[in-house]
Parts: sequence; structure tokens; C-alpha cells
Amino acid sequence: MADDRLIVALDLADAAAGRALAGRLGAMVGFYKIGLGMLAGGGLGLARALREEEGKRVFLDLKLFDIGATVEAAVRGLARTGADFLTVHGDPHVVRAAAAGRGASAMRILAVTVLTSLDRDDLDAALIRPGDVAEIVAARALAALLAGADGVIAGPREAAMLRALPEAAGRLVVAPGVRPAGAAAGDQKRIAGPAAALAAGADHIVVGRPIWAAADPVAAAAAVLAEMAAVPPRG
Repeated sequence: MADDRLIVALDLADAAAGRALAGRLGAMVGFYKIGLGMLAGGGLGLARALREEEGKRVFLDLKLFDIGATVEAAVRGLARTGADFLTVHGDPHVVRAAAAGRGASAMRILAVTVLTSLDRDDLDAALIRPGDVAEIVAARALAALLAGADGVIAGPREAAMLRALPEAAGRLVVAPGVRPAGAAAGDQKRIAGPAAALAAGADHIVVGRPIWAAADPVAAAAAVLAEMAAVPPRG
């Protein structure tokens, strides 16, 4: 049985490539992320196919941000894909609109705090308020949870801090920026290994390039799962 704490990011050119990789990984992986990069290449169709034909779980990582009415309408439509998770930016008005658009569907709204590809210099360039990045992540996470988010997206190094928030009880912490032993950091700046992220309190980790870009994606996924096995699932 697949360990659904691992979400494999299908950051590939189109749905055909994504489906081919999912086919290679087979029963080993039960949860996939589809992001903006594949949206114009059949990403929503792939989401439905993985759910309805393969019985996989799906995470739509679209990081929605717009006025409330537009976000609500977009989420209402996306809920019809049957996706399990959907990301929106963690601004409270966006989270509230997404929760309204989700309606009675089981899709969980996850709030983005600070992208794991950003550091303090990037935040300065974007005119984000001064302060430690982790503190800003915590503040944004708290605001999003109070606005009704089902969980938050944050770097693996921040997982323990977010898990300790009283408002995070019963909510999800999902960590991208996870790099297994020996993998290059790539464009990620706030990273940790699979076991470290889970031990810190992440419910799910997202791994993309170290698996899909590997010469042997099956072996790469097996190696990540082996690292994860050292940490028992959260109670």
C-alpha cells in the first residue's frame, strides 16, 4: 500500500508525460501534485483521470490569488475535479473566498505562506515587511488558519513551529522543498530531507524533480519512501 505522506509533483510538460510517469510508479505512489506548469497541457483532465481511473489522490497546486468573487468562482469549478487538496495564497480574504467556493465538497484548502524558493533577500525585493522569514511564515499561517484554511504550505524547516500553533490542531502541514539525500537543491532555498520534514510535524511532503528528473524514477521514489519509513505516521 502506498504511503500517501509522499506527494509526487508531476512538474512535466503535459498530461501525457504525467500519466506515463504515474504509470511507471504504479502502486508505489498514491498521491500526485499537478501545478500551474501543466495546467495548459491538460492538467485538469489528468487530475480527473488519476482520480477516476487510477484511484489516486490529487493535489492541485494552483496558488490562487485574486479578488474574493473570482477566487470563489474558480474554486467552485475546481471542486468538480474531485481533487483532494487545492492551494491558494494565504491572504485572509483569499482563504475565506476559497472556503466559500469549496462548498460541501471534501476538497481541502491549503494556504501558501512564503514560497520555499524565497529567502530574506527575495522578500526585501518584493517589499515584504522586515523580519525573520520563519516568523513571517508563522504569522501568515496563523492568519490563514483563522480565516478557515484546512492547512498550510510551508518549508520543511518551519513545520515544527507551525505544528506547535494551537490553531494548527487538526489541520494539515504540507512541506514542499524536500530533498532526499544526495539530491541537488535546485531552485529551492529552505529545504530539508524527507525524514526530517516528517519528524518536524509535516503531514505530507512534496517531492518533484528528484523523482521525475531521475534516470530511474522508480528507484528514486523507493529511496524517498525508504527515508520516510524511519518516521512513523502521525497519530
